[in-house]
Amino acid sequence: MRTSDLLHSAVVALSANRARAALTMLGIVIGVASVTLMTGIGASMEGVILGQVSVLGPDSMVIFLGKGPEGGTPQARSGFDSLTFEDVEALQKLTTVTGVAPVILITSKVSSGREEGEPQVIGTTPLYFSDLKLTLARGRLLDDTDLAGAKNVAVIGPDVAADFFPGGDPLGRKLQIMGRSFTVVGLLEAAGSAFFTNLDERVYLPLSVAKSMTGQNYLSVISFRHTGDAELSMADVKALLRQRHRIQNPADDADLDDFIVRSSDQARELFGTVSFGLTAFITLIAAISLVVGGIGIMNIMLVTVTERTREIGLRKALGATPSDILLQFLAEAVALTLTGGCIGVVLGIVFAALISLGVGIVLPEYGFALNGVAIVVAIVMAAFTGLLFGIEPARRASRLNPVEALRYE
Repeated sequence: MRTSDLLHSAVVALSANRARAALTMLGIVIGVASVTLMTGIGASMEGVILGQVSVLGPDSMVIFLGKGPEGGTPQARSGFDSLTFEDVEALQKLTTVTGVAPVILITSKVSSGREEGEPQVIGTTPLYFSDLKLTLARGRLLDDTDLAGAKNVAVIGPDVAADFFPGGDPLGRKLQIMGRSFTVVGLLEAAGSAFFTNLDERVYLPLSVAKSMTGQNYLSVISFRHTGDAELSMADVKALLRQRHRIQNPADDADLDDFIVRSSDQARELFGTVSFGLTAFITLIAAISLVVGGIGIMNIMLVTVTERTREIGLRKALGATPSDILLQFLAEAVALTLTGGCIGVVLGIVFAALISLGVGIVLPEYGFALNGVAIVVAIVMAAFTGLLFGIEPARRASRLNPVEALRYE
């Protein structure tokens, strides 16, 4: 039997009972739509997550505070404070490290006239702006003279400008932080978020000023760039800090260190792995409905074989071979699942687009995305489901005795 004849016979048979065909396809539609939707959400979330680390250049690395074996905060530890200014001086001497930018985080309210808020206040050096690829919109960035002279100047993000100086030019205006008055000398371009922190809602001060304001003798973060080999640079940094902090850690156990070193590639890999794992898990759960839909197809096809026993007998009496009957019922099962799969893909895309519109209102970084491979796999799985669960009904139909089939009432 030709393929065109098989398809025509399948369409005619399914059209004879559209309501049953639609209900039979429902499980496949739900399954494929779920897979399409979940993988689409996963792709969108992966884009959001990876976008959080994209602000770091490919050669950027960051050192965070860690708990170490003693636990607690740096102030609570005896002997030394983690990530000190002396650590920065030592890091700058490493041949595999360049562009070291220490950071002190300041927790304080910020005010200007009647406006008051709590943007993130950061004390740092000029190198920090290049490490995070922050670009200037107007004015100037912090420079070495600001650090050396401990000048009360600030560079702000666009959200800070909108909150504290709505409708006006922020350059030359004043911000009050911890009882000090700072002159705004620079406005940054919008940068979005990084590590789920809004970069546009920040105030940047000279590191020397932040140190004197807080009296803090340790650093919150140190960012730097490696000179070529990220692994070699990371190994050098860990070895140096362990030596300076008197940490014995020959097994490279992260729990023993009082610091954490991360590269941009590591962050991308980590977030990508987490995103993939969640997407795979959710998709697996959604794919279970394909199996449920397949069982429904097998059940309906078995009923169909019984109802069409006389038709099968007549076809065999007219010369149809068992393989013709087998292929005919398999074609009907596959046609059901493929049609349901296509409908499911369309519904999944529509729902994914609607969700992206809704989520995009509160999370602008969330964009509409689809996993093309997953969609193709879902359709192939749907077709395979039709073959798998359609074989037994088709085999039974092909083995019917034509004489007994013609006598069936």
